[in-house]
Amino acid sequence: MKLPISNRAFQYNDGFFETIMVVDGRLCFWADHKDRMREAASALQLTIPEYFWDGELEDNLLQLVKQRNAVKLGRLKLKVWRAGAGLYTPQTNEIEWLATAEPTHPLPDAGIEIGVCHSVTTCLSPFSNFKGPQAPLYVLAGIERQTKGFDDLLLLNTDGHVAELISSNIFWMKGDVLVTSDLKTGCVNGILRRNIIRWCQQHNIVVQEVLAKPEELLEADSVFGANVTGIKRIASLKRTVLTHDGNLENRLKAALHLK
Repeated sequence: MKLPISNRAFQYNDGFFETIMVVDGRLCFWADHKDRMREAASALQLTIPEYFWDGELEDNLLQLVKQRNAVKLGRLKLKVWRAGAGLYTPQTNEIEWLATAEPTHPLPDAGIEIGVCHSVTTCLSPFSNFKGPQAPLYVLAGIERQTKGFDDLLLLNTDGHVAELISSNIFWMKGDVLVTSDLKTGCVNGILRRNIIRWCQQHNIVVQEVLAKPEELLEADSVFGANVTGIKRIASLKRTVLTHDGNLENRLKAALHLK
């Protein structure tokens, strides 16, 4: 597939993307991915064709997964952008899209070491809850992570509140309460975040979405990151070892069929 120089994804980052996990030939959390695509399309004023919702797109994606030998455990990326050319003012709100798929491996069980990001901060916007328009923020955070030698970095908002990790939402247990960052911090409204909160509410586990300072993680009973690839235990913050009670994490992995 060749893309013209006028392509709006290239020129203006005018679109969004979804990262979808494939397990045993099914698109995991597909209904939630469609919900988030609707949200992104509404925010960006994109016109999404009906076949995105009626099953045709899902069938096409699964065919791609088979072609790429990613049926057992795969990672699929769906990129959607505004069609046409134009300058900042577009010529159309119709879309074009591209999907890629590749086999992948389960996350390792070892805990990760995280630091705190200082080069960039998150900020609530019409685009902060989905992936794509603010990608340079996470690119710069990734460069800082590599320079500092951590496995991941904790991103803060402009007021210094805990927002997320570079590619994961963050959760921590405090007693019997599961805590995560409020969407007001500008964190992504992750697919696994939605499913964890939903499952906890269904099983009478209190969930609080909060504005918290990084120091609160040091007093937690357990801290973990979560995205569609799975749940990652956070072993330390700025080289300080964190307490770890993995009971809820293990229950979530079993209940949500995470590899």
